[in-house]
Amino acid sequence: MSKRVYSISINGKVGLNLHDLNNEKSEGNQLTTRNVTITNGAGKLATVNAVSGDMLKHIQAAHLFKIAENNDDLPLCSGCQKFDANRITIDDNFDEFTKNDNTKSEIVDEMLKMCAVDDLEGILITNNNKNIGRDSTVEFGWLVAVPEEFNSENLFHVKYSDLEKTEGTGKNEGQNIFYRPLNSGQYAVVNNLEISRIAYNDISKDYVLDDDAIKNRYQALLKSIMMTYYSPEGAMRNTQAPHMTSFEGVVSISYSSVPAPTISALNPDYKNEISSISNTLNEIGEEVELKEFKSMSEFTNIIKDLINDTVPYGVKNQ
Repeated sequence: MSKRVYSISINGKVGLNLHDLNNEKSEGNQLTTRNVTITNGAGKLATVNAVSGDMLKHIQAAHLFKIAENNDDLPLCSGCQKFDANRITIDDNFDEFTKNDNTKSEIVDEMLKMCAVDDLEGILITNNNKNIGRDSTVEFGWLVAVPEEFNSENLFHVKYSDLEKTEGTGKNEGQNIFYRPLNSGQYAVVNNLEISRIAYNDISKDYVLDDDAIKNRYQALLKSIMMTYYSPEGAMRNTQAPHMTSFEGVVSISYSSVPAPTISALNPDYKNEISSISNTLNEIGEEVELKEFKSMSEFTNIIKDLINDTVPYGVKNQ
């Protein structure tokens, strides 16, 4: 019998070189890379390069959309069929449903039935003066460079042209000079998956879909997570696609109703910390399993095993 997964946490470090996945701003001819200030365990401050969780979530959602649009078992609302940011709120059938005298719970039920992406990625339903939140089942932290294990620099670029720039026309003519950031380093990853909430109505406290539908969404979610790491999208990929050199960490899997343990790789001892927490949980009657990986290929193999050998928590009959 397949084990039922309650939650999954991915914690580790990924090596990215010569990338520019997330810019903060542009001033004149200068692009500025995004930096954040963090603290270590002793409270010492460090300013490091980072990629926002918003960017990672967008990458994952895009992969999920591509999976769903080619799978008849994964329904999409009309908004998600176009990968529109407004998603189900611009679906005419759903909008009509919210006009009727339906409860918030019934509206959430309808949303879960209509769209796999809105179920997994979360949505704020505001149709017809409603205010109903659906939390995402996917959580990404910032992709944060480990202090003393990264480098950021600015490179000089020029577009050469024999034409003289015509002032005041707004045309992109002549010789343009600009500066572009370039980043390399080891980046800490924190990623949590609330598997138990797939197809789950948080208001009625009940699962809306049948076992097969819940399994299909679970497998699609895991595939999209796998693709997010081995194929990260983002800014400047046309000429600065990242050179990914390493990926190592721990996948923690909870088979009982406790969150899978999470400790950031910003802590050099994160693997031992996660292992210790897991041992404690197992000793008090919970069931947590750890799968360590040292490469991208090992990570993708772990995801494959989860897809093939486990089912989501909402599946009752196996």
